[in-house]
Parts: sequence; structure tokens; C-alpha cells
Amino acid sequence: MTAAIEQAQPDQARPWVASYAEGVRPEIDEVTQTLPEALKASSKRFAHHVALEFFGRTTTYKDLYEQVERAAAGLRKLGVRAGDRVALVLPSCPQHVVAFYAVLRLGAVVVEHNPLYTERELRHQFEDHEATVAIVWDVASGKVDRLPADVRPAHIITVNMTKAMPGLQQFALRLPIAQARAARTKLTAKPASKDMRPWESLFGSRLSKRVAGPKLDDIAVLQYTSGTTGRPKGAILTHANLRANAMQGREWLPGLHEGDEVFYGVLPLFHAYGLTLCLTFAMSIGAKLVLFPTFDVDLVKKAAKKSPPTFLPGVPPMYDRLARAAIHGEIDLSTIRFAISGAMPLPVSTVQRWEEVTGGLLVEGYGMTEASPVALGNPAGPARRPGSVGVPFPSTEIRVINPDDPAVDVEPGQPGELLLRGPQVFQGYWKRPEETAETLLQNGWLRTGDIVTVSADGFVTVVDRKKELIITGGFNVSPSEVEEVLLSHPDIEDAAVVAMPRGDGAEMVAAAIVVREGADVEPEAVRSFCRSRLAAYKVPKRVDVLNELPRSLIGKVLRREVRELLLASGKKQ
Repeated sequence: MTAAIEQAQPDQARPWVASYAEGVRPEIDEVTQTLPEALKASSKRFAHHVALEFFGRTTTYKDLYEQVERAAAGLRKLGVRAGDRVALVLPSCPQHVVAFYAVLRLGAVVVEHNPLYTERELRHQFEDHEATVAIVWDVASGKVDRLPADVRPAHIITVNMTKAMPGLQQFALRLPIAQARAARTKLTAKPASKDMRPWESLFGSRLSKRVAGPKLDDIAVLQYTSGTTGRPKGAILTHANLRANAMQGREWLPGLHEGDEVFYGVLPLFHAYGLTLCLTFAMSIGAKLVLFPTFDVDLVKKAAKKSPPTFLPGVPPMYDRLARAAIHGEIDLSTIRFAISGAMPLPVSTVQRWEEVTGGLLVEGYGMTEASPVALGNPAGPARRPGSVGVPFPSTEIRVINPDDPAVDVEPGQPGELLLRGPQVFQGYWKRPEETAETLLQNGWLRTGDIVTVSADGFVTVVDRKKELIITGGFNVSPSEVEEVLLSHPDIEDAAVVAMPRGDGAEMVAAAIVVREGADVEPEAVRSFCRSRLAAYKVPKRVDVLNELPRSLIGKVLRREVRELLLASGKKQ
């Protein structure tokens, strides 16, 4: 099969290159810098430029790299060495950026986690990666503290992100008034245990120059992603993978001005999309990264008065909400020249509304965690094609194959499974050789699980998803994981979870359940049960009670038929 796969695509012309924006080259330069080396280069080239802004408080590139070196020294004193996994359970804040690069500076491996995950979700991941050190938002520290003794990290470092805010704002949060207390409760909390160390305790002497940094092929990040079956698994991303993707992004947008751009970090840094566009790409070109702990239109409006954005990576609902605010005169978005949308389908109406109010470009891209994550994009120019996910990035190849036989390419223009190959493609799944072999074919081809068509000039359109992942709010949800929770309910005998259209081109999580005879289960009670065990975005927005679930001859639930039943019912909750 391997030989057949390789022979299926000899050196073919890349018709999509003709659609690239002016100045975009078909290949990126050789990757020569690790991620901390790229940041160090920016700290020298843009020493006195602002690297981070958080609620108005700024940090220069020189100061940022100094903090990275000192935090790395503190982690080394705790025993962190090359190859060790260090868990980050943090929202987007300056401490997150410093922690990310400090871990990498030691040649250790960053493991990103959503701080809103439940204790149950975190436990699976900590059992899998076995980190002995965790850097945790103090609000989430209780969930990590309650992990079983053999899973709980030996060292837990807590972060109070309000300490990165301006002094006046910190003072306002301490005022003895109800509004201040409510805001403070959302942003910070007392650490769950006395043996936890405060973030500030890491900072002492600078890291010795004798401490070697990582190599290009070393693992930089374990990024957990939901697969077609079972629980999330860790995608192995090297320094070369992530650095290549940042370089591909830079090549894609030749109109960016290094050292002068203002990126808005409205995407969470713990997500693969936010990680690459903000943590690596922005830092590598000397951009000012304005960070937001969560996407909030009011926070964006306030920040825009001081630091007008020029580049905004996001997801469609963000663009819709900001465009409406601009239409009502609440915010000026005219400084944004480029916006890149990903993680979910981008409606053409959103593109039109955004480009009318900003005068800039909004283009859709395509990616997956296993591709660091971006692999395709609409050209940032007149050739862009709304409704399509674009064309291959520089140094990226694609194939379209028969989903049932990877050795067979489909006829041009016909639907088939998309395969990717390029320097951004991951190295496999952490401790999952069988699933790695299923997803990562020999010769570097990555099976995406998405069914696409490709036009004669190379534009890709996603038409279906072979995988049954549900994409909601830009996050992947494994149906199997949600079903496992539903089936743990004492009154639910059977369950199936599927994606349902939400009306705005996005998806929502929907569940069909069969209840125990004689039981009376209300949909809202089911959702409440799930909320205590799953992150909010995984909780079914719709719950239907059925007499039975459609199954195959071997007893497998037929999710496609379940979805059709729910669509036919037209029921909304």
C-alpha cells in the first residue's frame, strides 16, 4: 500500500500557486530556529517594542525574554529537565506566554489544558502525560489538587493573573464593594492547598547560559485533541512543526509589517489555533499581542481605544459580534487589515458584513491540531473565494483519496478524503502507536478524515466529515466522550451524540437517549448532570428521548441515522 500511495502522486504542478497573493512564495525557507530561539531573536531585534499588553499594562520584548529566562531557572530548580512534561492550565494572560517559553527553553514539553475543564477531564490527560509540574490558574487549582495522589503533580504553581494588570486596576479589584468582589471572584481565587507555590516564587537568578536549549526535532507541545473514537489524545508537535507553521503564516501575509503589527489574542492560547497565531507567529514577527482572558466585546472595545488592532485571528461568531458593534458605532475596526477565520465554517454573509465595516480582508483557513494547525487558506487578495477553505499553504501538498482505500486517488473534482503533507504535520499521538498508524501514513501523508472536493485551480471545499467529531465554538467534541458521561446516568440505558446545525452555519452538540423503564428524565436534568462532568461546550444543547436507537447488524449505534431522526423531528429545546 505504501508504494501505491507514493506512486499515486508524482511531481505534479501546483495549480493553486497561481492564486497566491502577490509576493507569496510557494515554499518557505528552511526551518533553523526553535521556538525559544525565535523569541530570543525578536527580543534583540525589537527589544523596546511592546510584546504584550494586558488590560493596558505592557511588557517589552526585552523584558519578556528576561522573564522567560528567570522562570526557566526557577523551573530548573524544581527539577524540570529536557523531555519532562509541564502542564499549563491557564487562560490567556502574560504569565501564560512566559510559562510557555520558559518550559520550552529547558527542552521540556508544554502540555496545554483548558482551565475550564472538569476534574474528570483533567484527570484523563494528567494520567496520560504524567507531568510532575503544573502551572495552574488559581481559580482552577482545586481541580488539579483533587487529582489522585499518583496523578497529582509533585509541584503545582499557581497563577494570579490579576497581578499582570495595571496597579490601579489591581487596587480597584480589592475595593470592598459588590462589583469589585464579583469581578475579583471571576479572575482569581485562593490557592486550593498550602503546598502550592505562587508563580512569583519561580523568579530568582537568570538561567545559566550553560543550560542547553531544545533541538528542532524535540517535542515542544502535546496538544490534546478529540479523535474519531474514545477520549482525547495528545498530538506530538515538535519545534520544527510549530516554527514551520508560523513561517508559513508569515509567508501567507506578505503585507504584514514586522515590529509594527497589533495582534488581538481573542483566541485562547491553550487552543492549537490561538497557540500558533498568537504564541508563536505573533512573537516571531515582533507584533504587539493584546491579550484577553476571554472574548468579551466590551473588553475589545476598551482595548481598541489604546491599541487599535491590525490583525485579528478568530472564529465566525466573534466577527459577527464585533461587526455589529462597529455598525452601531461602538468600535472602530477600520485599522484591521487582515482577519483569518478558522475552526468552523465561515458564512459568506459574515465575510461581507466584516469587510464592509473594516475595509480589510476576512479569509477562511483550514487546519487541524495534527497540522500545527493551519494547512490551507484563502489567499489574502482578490483571488479569495468565500465558501471555500482555500488552497494549500506554502510547502504543503494535498491529495484526495478514496476513504476506504488510501492507495486510490479519486478523479479530479470528485469528493474524497483530504490528505495533507508538509513540515507542519505532527509526529503522531502520545503513547498511541495504533492510532498514529491509522492517521499518519508512511511518506508523511496525514489523513484528515474530512471529505472534500478540489477545483481545477486547487481550491478546497469541505463537503462532509468522515470523522464524527463535533465542532462547536471552535472546539472539537468527541461524541464517545459525551456518550460515556450520559451512560453513567442511573436512568439512561442508551445514548448517542451527534452534531446538529445551529442555524448560523455552526454546530451544536445534540443527544438522543433511551431511558430506563419507568423513569422520568427531563432534558434539563440531563444537561445539568453533564455540566458537572464536562466542560460547558461539550454539554448537549439538545436532548431527545427515543424509544430505541438505530443500530447496525453488529450492534453499533448508527449516528448518521440518529442525526436524521433528530433533523426530521424538528424539535428544539
